[in-house]
Amino acid sequence: MPQVGTANPTRWTNWAGNQSALPTRTATPGTPEELAKEILRAADQGRTVKAVGSGHSFTSIASPGEGLLLRPHALTAVRELDREAGTVTVESGLPLHRLNRLLAAEGLSLTNMGDIEVQTVAGATSTGTHGTGRDSGSLAAQIRALEIVLADGSVRRCSPTENPRLFEGARLGLGALGVITALTFAVEPAFLLTAHEQPMPFDEVLERLDDLTAVNEHFEFYWFPHTDRCSTKRNNRSQGPAAPLPRFKEWLEDDFLSNTVWEGVCRVGRRFPRSIPAIASLASRAWSERSFTDTAYKVFTSPRKVRFVEMEYAVPREALAEVLRELRALVERSDWRISFPVEVRFAPADDLWLSTASGRDSAYIAVHLYRGTADQGYFTGVEQLMAAHGGRPHWGKLHTRDAAYLAGVYPHFADFTALRDEVDPRRVFGNDYLRRVLGD
Repeated sequence: MPQVGTANPTRWTNWAGNQSALPTRTATPGTPEELAKEILRAADQGRTVKAVGSGHSFTSIASPGEGLLLRPHALTAVRELDREAGTVTVESGLPLHRLNRLLAAEGLSLTNMGDIEVQTVAGATSTGTHGTGRDSGSLAAQIRALEIVLADGSVRRCSPTENPRLFEGARLGLGALGVITALTFAVEPAFLLTAHEQPMPFDEVLERLDDLTAVNEHFEFYWFPHTDRCSTKRNNRSQGPAAPLPRFKEWLEDDFLSNTVWEGVCRVGRRFPRSIPAIASLASRAWSERSFTDTAYKVFTSPRKVRFVEMEYAVPREALAEVLRELRALVERSDWRISFPVEVRFAPADDLWLSTASGRDSAYIAVHLYRGTADQGYFTGVEQLMAAHGGRPHWGKLHTRDAAYLAGVYPHFADFTALRDEVDPRRVFGNDYLRRVLGD
């Protein structure tokens, strides 16, 4: 595919609308070699380079500033499907929703996913996108090899046996080491999941937490601030048969009510904050019990059309109940008005250097604000609480942590920054966000 580039500045804005930049140049290379030429050209001009996918990060991690913005939309090919090895190799710009359907057509599936599928594969893995799982971790933890273009223009293939140190860092590299052009994922035969969703009181969830996370392959729950109610979700593998939600019921509950109606509710809450506790009470009661069985990716993911900003922290799994009780007390003694539920998910320990689950079983606590809503200290208060428990912020979601803090909560932080010094000493792939979280 021919290379596309423009010298006319076009403003870039992320999905949430809270980050924007005016890069000097935008390019859409179609091969790793074309991409390497763009990187070298920008470096010779003293400009930085950032690859930008779907823009689903709330931080400025992908912001190109005034440098070169690389679009990955011409790098979307499936390079290889190896059934014997149980892997698929795809180019970096392929969106997850296309990958899911391509795999399903071949009778294959990823082991675990997050709850949306609009991101590019490289964007999702580079920021640590995760779902919830007792035994299975983030998308980056499912990478078996990758191809990356470095600041010197070299195209490197890396895996546990080829350039293993680069592989260790680049699986979840924040875009700080180079531009990923292809990823090899582990895949397995397609499977069905049975989803069981059930309302449950806050205290009961915490009392049963160990059992709920032990007996279910994928467990998560949502707590509605200003109430004592939660909605729980349990997803487990099923032998079938498939029993998906009727199409009208799926549209009504997962699209119309969860998006169209919820958008209107959020607008009311933003305009009339005093109404939010009553809205939260009604919303928490609207989530009824239901069960269905469907293809895995259809259960893992759902449409998210309401725009918001988000903060998410990973805390040690054993600290979760205490942190949530402290969070509820914090909300109760404040004058905050929180319309969005608090989302809680789980992940097993992994060995990725910059994974939020690196070296420890983790629980994720995510808080949200509807777009245009004044923070009034909510995110700040939550962040202080998470930091007091050694929390690790999601790289793509709002936080104020810096390199000094992060070096203390990541055992391999120094390994990553040393690798960065080697492969990008001139900080061709740097930006303000990376300077804050990784240091100069």
